[in-house]
Amino acid sequence: MLKFDESKQVNSVNGALKLRSEVEKIVDEVWEKGFDSIYYLGIGGTYASSMQAVTYINGKSNLPVYVQHAAEYYTTGNKRLTEKSVVILSSVTGTTQEVVKAIKEIKKVGATVISFVDLPNTPLADAGDYLITYSGNEQLKFFMAADRLMYRNGEFDDYEDYYKELDAHLAIGLVETEKSADEFGREFAEKHRHDAMHYFIGAGNQWGGVYSYAMCYWEEQSWLPSKSIHAAEFLHGTLEIVEETTPVTLFIGEDEQRSLSERVANFLPRICANYTIIDSKDYNLEGISEKYRGRLSHLIAHCVTQRIDAHVEKLNCHPLDIRRYYRQFDY
Repeated sequence: MLKFDESKQVNSVNGALKLRSEVEKIVDEVWEKGFDSIYYLGIGGTYASSMQAVTYINGKSNLPVYVQHAAEYYTTGNKRLTEKSVVILSSVTGTTQEVVKAIKEIKKVGATVISFVDLPNTPLADAGDYLITYSGNEQLKFFMAADRLMYRNGEFDDYEDYYKELDAHLAIGLVETEKSADEFGREFAEKHRHDAMHYFIGAGNQWGGVYSYAMCYWEEQSWLPSKSIHAAEFLHGTLEIVEETTPVTLFIGEDEQRSLSERVANFLPRICANYTIIDSKDYNLEGISEKYRGRLSHLIAHCVTQRIDAHVEKLNCHPLDIRRYYRQFDY
């Protein structure tokens, strides 16, 4: 398989899961101190992951949790974000300029900052009150923090059982999912690698992933025009420009908003003959209980899109780490 190192991926997921004791220690300490609200902060891909985490919590908890866009914060502010608030962020490089700028303002307010930063000794690694340094698996790290917060709030009684399953089965399950999606990824890439425009639709904890996939993967990495649209919003505008040949891909997860995507799935065949449905239910996660799949369906979708990207890169002769403009000069 292209760009697939099974042992590396298993070790990466298991390594992230082993961070749980660190996450628990931090969250428990923050919990004991008390807080008035929780903000997941980001921009671009980290904003997308923040949306996933907050949607996830909103469906299961009464915790006061919000998404905060970094650039909106340092321009507009947020009076509800106070010295008693908790801010959670993630960064690969630790240097994302908009997040650095936002955190400087947030620290002036006095909020508590929990940072997941891949590289130590960087501005964002140094700016937080709490730091966990580990490369990759951003969503998994964000969701571990969310799970511990909900557990402390008395809303996740089977927290320990859930993580026993993840520790035992998740890494292998995701690897096997990616293997099973490889042929689909190749066929999808061959069909759509020269699309003039591609529409990606999703809802629930899939939505942040869809938002990121269109912008950070197809546009930024593959230089392919695309648009992300929430399943609920698709039926209030975008549907009018979909024709028989319009490329449309719908992601369906297994959480509370599944019905929103199913509604689009029922509608698409009436107007389009060039649509694809990627449903997490079509992929097995051996060892993971049915009741937990909704919490993980966004990770299944990511396995599928990784196979698409690997084949698009190969077929289009375009390395995904090349950028024309992003971080190439000051702007």
